[in-house]
Amino acid sequence: MIRFRRTAGAAAALAFTAAATAVLGFAGPASAHVTVNPKEAAQGGYARVAFRVPNESDSASTTKLEVTLPDNAPVGSVSTMPVPGWTVATEKRKVDPPIEVHGSQLTEAISKITWTATGDAAVKPGQFQEFPVSMGPLPKVDSMVFKVLQTYSDGEISRWIDPPATGGEEPEHPAPVLALTAAGAPGSAATPSAAVVASPDDDDDDDGNGLAVGLGVAGLVAGLAGLALGGLAFSRTRREPVVKS
Repeated sequence: MIRFRRTAGAAAALAFTAAATAVLGFAGPASAHVTVNPKEAAQGGYARVAFRVPNESDSASTTKLEVTLPDNAPVGSVSTMPVPGWTVATEKRKVDPPIEVHGSQLTEAISKITWTATGDAAVKPGQFQEFPVSMGPLPKVDSMVFKVLQTYSDGEISRWIDPPATGGEEPEHPAPVLALTAAGAPGSAATPSAAVVASPDDDDDDDGNGLAVGLGVAGLVAGLAGLALGGLAFSRTRREPVVKS
């Protein structure tokens, strides 16, 4: 009895399955959390940043956002852009030493910004909202870590307050981070007194979707290459019958 080898065909099918798994696995949505966009600005300058808030709940809406500015990096000028359907309130704190802004010495600085939805303006499931803020002069520190509380209509609160972890691993509840570069340094996002405008396409998520798609495509290409090689091997083995006595 004569039987053809099917090992190569099975290997090809396995390679294709692995490629599909890679695409589906890597291209899935990244963990949605509050981010700040753009992710980088220049020390000493002014920047327009936007806190991007995705709604993670399947049934509740986001009704409040509380952003706390870092204590170690006070900013003299902080202003908000009106968001339709949302009210905004700010809190101040004393700062020592004072902050110099355009020759004036400020002894108080904005410490917290709270947005609250009115009417039907809450961020519904499957949606996101951006809350723009202009701030400056930006302090001479490496980064600003903003602690954020996101309140849902069912009373649940997501606490995005974890600072960046050592080793590059993302913490469970990451806080939005704005990296600050020295003014005039290569790759700095702004120069003093220049505004940085956040584009809707900036992401940080941020934020991981572009990387996920790239990895998925790479996995698909590798899988298709394996499928082609497997098919070639299978076609060759079809011409080499195995004889069983």
